[in-house]
Parts: sequence; C-alpha cells; structure tokens
Amino acid sequence: MSNPFINKLCGYGPLSPDDLSWLEDACATPRIFSARHDLIREGDRPGSVFVLLDGWACRYKLLPEGGRQIIAFMMPGDCCDMRVSLLDEMDHSLATITSARVAMITSTQIEMLLLSRPAITRALMWSQLVDEAIMRAWIVSIGRRGSVERLAHLMCELYIRARDIGLAKDNNIRLPLTQIVLGDALGLTAVHVNRVLRQLKTERVMDIKGGTLTITNPDKLADIAGFDGNYLHRRLSSMILRSTSVSSVAGGRPADRN
Repeated sequence: MSNPFINKLCGYGPLSPDDLSWLEDACATPRIFSARHDLIREGDRPGSVFVLLDGWACRYKLLPEGGRQIIAFMMPGDCCDMRVSLLDEMDHSLATITSARVAMITSTQIEMLLLSRPAITRALMWSQLVDEAIMRAWIVSIGRRGSVERLAHLMCELYIRARDIGLAKDNNIRLPLTQIVLGDALGLTAVHVNRVLRQLKTERVMDIKGGTLTITNPDKLADIAGFDGNYLHRRLSSMILRSTSVSSVAGGRPADRN
C-alpha cells in the first residue's frame, strides 16, 4: 500500500533507500480511528507525532463558552508538528473528521530522526513551513476577507492540496466537511456558510453536493478568492486553478461581499 506521508516528503527533497526504510518502519503499525475521535486534547501531555495515512482530521481550539475554532485541516500525508514533544502540554486539540488510519511516531524515534536522518528532517521542516504558511493565509482570510472570498479561498486551497496527493478527479474532490465544520474553520455560522454556498452555486462557480466539491469555473473561483497559491510552496503536480494575485482582482470587485 502506498504511503502518502512518504510520498509527500519525497516531494520536498530526495530521500535515500535507508531514509525510506526508516519511514516505512516508523509507520508500520498504524491504528484505525472512528470519525470525530480526539487523538489528543488541549492540556494533554504530548507524546507521539501523529501521521495521517488515510482520512481527514483537524486541529482545533475550544472557547470557554464551548465554541470551536478549527485552525487546520489535515489530509493523508500530513503530520502534526514534530516539535510538540518539546511541550509540557498541548495548546490545541487534534481530532479525526472521518474514519482515519493514523501512524504514531514516538518521541524517541523523532529524537533519533533529528540526530541521524538529515534528509528526512529537512523534508519535515519544509512540510512544517508550508503548514505555517497555510495558517498565515487562514489568519488573513478571517481578518480581512469577506465571507464569499473566505470560503472561495479555502475551496481553492483544499482542491489544490487534494489534487497534489491524487484525491482529485477532473474538477472534483471528495470533501467530507459539513457546513458546521466549514463554519468552525471560517469563523462563520452554518447558516451563513449555506448562504455563501448557494450564492457560489447560483453564480455557477462551484457546488458541494453529496460530500463532493465540484469546481465548475476554476478561473472565476480563483478570481473571487483573490487566490495566490504561492504560499503552498508546491513541489508536486501542476494545478488546474490558476494563481491569481490578490492585487489584480481586488480593484475589480467590491471590497465587502458579505
């Protein structure tokens, strides 16, 4: 069975046969978790690094009144930060969205990796830089983009990430995210998400139906989002969506489409 984690790291730099063997051994005994299962909670003492081999997961924070803010989506090949073992306790939670196959690399293995596997370490550092760039893009979206642009930008991002790991077919990807989940990621209510989705469907830009995202007009979606995919620092396959600079579209569209 192909290992998406290894495939992803190979996209960030050459790995030797010994490196590949080390990674295969580290991921050799994954566990299956059901959907909506907390892999680790905020306040827990971190131990192993979680590597997602199949399924979707998310990082999230809970607010005192019980609201949830999703701060990242994880797809096959993604892993949580290898530096978490340095912390005394987790500052966020990690949960599955769908049923998931997850490998756990122990802190001892991570220490060994950092000392003896520089090529893997470099690839992991590159992967983490991309994760941090995605987080910065999300901060910009929540802070400065209107609700339509915000959702369009996220759809562009998720489509490209899915396409790079072979989860896209034509302009379609499986998107197992409810409107509540999307709202928790975008800082919007589920009702508002529904309204934006209907608007984008009416404009014949994109549609989400039966858990599948269909992008009917990639150029227009990228234009609405003001999408520039450079922050993904991609070294993998080419994308369908063009990278449109924010400055080139901002002048031709109202600043607020809420």
